[in-house]
Amino acid sequence: MTDKKLVMVTNDDSVRSNGIIELAQAISKYAQVIVVAPEAPQSATALSHTFHKPLRVEKVDIGGIECYAVSGSPGDCVMIGVNKLLPRRPDLIASGINIGDNDSYQDVLASGTVAAAIEAALTGIPAIAFSKETPEELLFSVELERSDFTEAANIAAELVRDVLEFGMPSGAEILNVNYPSKLDPKTQLALTEVARRKYTDKVLVRKDPRGRAYYWLFGERLHQFAPNSDAEAVITKDMISVTPLTLNLSGPATAQLEEMRDRVQGKLGKTHQKQSRRDK
Repeated sequence: MTDKKLVMVTNDDSVRSNGIIELAQAISKYAQVIVVAPEAPQSATALSHTFHKPLRVEKVDIGGIECYAVSGSPGDCVMIGVNKLLPRRPDLIASGINIGDNDSYQDVLASGTVAAAIEAALTGIPAIAFSKETPEELLFSVELERSDFTEAANIAAELVRDVLEFGMPSGAEILNVNYPSKLDPKTQLALTEVARRKYTDKVLVRKDPRGRAYYWLFGERLHQFAPNSDAEAVITKDMISVTPLTLNLSGPATAQLEEMRDRVQGKLGKTHQKQSRRDK
């Protein structure tokens, strides 16, 4: 590539996460990189925006790369970065590398990492979300913060480089990339679909010292996943899942939907006629 491309990097684990630092450094081999990311962890914030209070932005230097820490969500970071902080419209937005995989609809729809990519795609900017599976025994441990993302970042940089050079593949507006916890240069990439579920829903009820109930929400990971799904590739097969996502959430207007519309419209018309006769 002769022209220097501009890539904005963000995440939901905060601007100081190892995952975002290594991702930004790896991509900087192929493009100009500017980081705009939350000042604090914003996991499971989905595509939320902060409209009820002002946001603060602080310029910081992390890993020798220009960075901005935003007091908001990943979606806020994309909105502020694209419209105010970057010198021009970025050629691509890379989000991650998230601590923990974001596969299945349960993760994709809740993830702040994926949400940043969605916000980018809504403005017509190519976007890739990167997440890496974390062994359950390491969750919430000190070792987790020292996780090595070097190999994942190198692979991410090659995917970013390919999209910058050849464009987003047809049929995709976002690429959702998930790495298995065990990763090396020989790990295979799999083109996958989004699994419907990865967890069973759990609600734990406890009582505080005054006897009032409070609730912990969590999920237990399933042991089997749909064939060709992102969860199967990452969790069962130790492969890198590359899932194309689109923003089209609309289903087809089927004959059954038209029949439902006509039934309801007819009932509403009869209700209106009855009301009109009572009003006379």
